[in-house]
Amino acid sequence: MTGLAGRVAVVTGASSGLGARFATVLAEQGATVVAAGRRRDRLDALADSRPGIVPVTCDVTVAADREHLIETALEHTGRLDVLVNNAGVGDAIPAIEETAEGFERTLSVNLTATFTLCTLAAKPMLAQGSGSIINISSILGQVASAPLPQAAYGTAKGGVISLTRHLAGEWAPSNVRVNAIAPGWFPSGMTDEMFANERSMRWIERNTPMRRPGRSGELDGILLLLAGDGGSYITGQTISVDGGWTAR
Repeated sequence: MTGLAGRVAVVTGASSGLGARFATVLAEQGATVVAAGRRRDRLDALADSRPGIVPVTCDVTVAADREHLIETALEHTGRLDVLVNNAGVGDAIPAIEETAEGFERTLSVNLTATFTLCTLAAKPMLAQGSGSIINISSILGQVASAPLPQAAYGTAKGGVISLTRHLAGEWAPSNVRVNAIAPGWFPSGMTDEMFANERSMRWIERNTPMRRPGRSGELDGILLLLAGDGGSYITGQTISVDGGWTAR
C-alpha cells in the first residue's frame, strides 16, 4: 500500500530539512525522485546518498525553472505520479512592519508557486488518469501564529489549504488526488533558531498537548499514505501532524 516502485515523484525544497527527508523516503519506497531546490551542492549530496534521486536546480518562483522541473520528471517514463510542493519561506515580522513587497514575496513562494506547479503537474496526471499532489501547508495556516508575528506566512499557508480543496474538487473525476499536510513544530531550516532557543522550546513543549515537538520520521507515514495506493480514496483533505496543537 505504500510501495512506489516504477513511479516518478517531484519534491520541491529538497535541498534540506523536510524536503530532503521527503525525497529520501519516497526513493526508499522505489520511486524515482526528482529533487528540486536552489542549492545544487546539497542536492548533489542528497542524490549521492540515495539511489533513485535526480537533482534539479530550481527556483520555484521562476516560470522557466518550474517548466524545466516537470519536463525533467517526464523524461524518465513519460509520466508523473507524485508532486510534493514543499518549498517555502517565512519570516517573523510584525504585520505593522511588513512591506507589500515582502508580503507578496512570501505569497509568491508559498502559494503562487504551489498553484503553478500543481497545474503543470496536473496536465500529465490528468492525461494518464492518476496522480497524487501533496501540498505542504502548516498549522499556522489553520490557527493564528501569535505570539509569533507571521501574518504573511500564515496567510500563504491558509491559501494552500483552500487551493488544495478547490483543485481536488476539479480533478477528482480524473483520479488525480490533491491533499495537504499541515506539520506542527518540526526541526527544519525555518525552525532552526527556535529549536536552538531554550525559551522557545519550552513554549512549544508547554503548548503542545504531547509536550514535545515532532521528530524526524513522524511525517513519513502520512506522506506515504497520500503518495501511494493506501490513500486512493483521500482527496481534498488537510491532515495535521502536530502533536495535538490544533486540537486544543
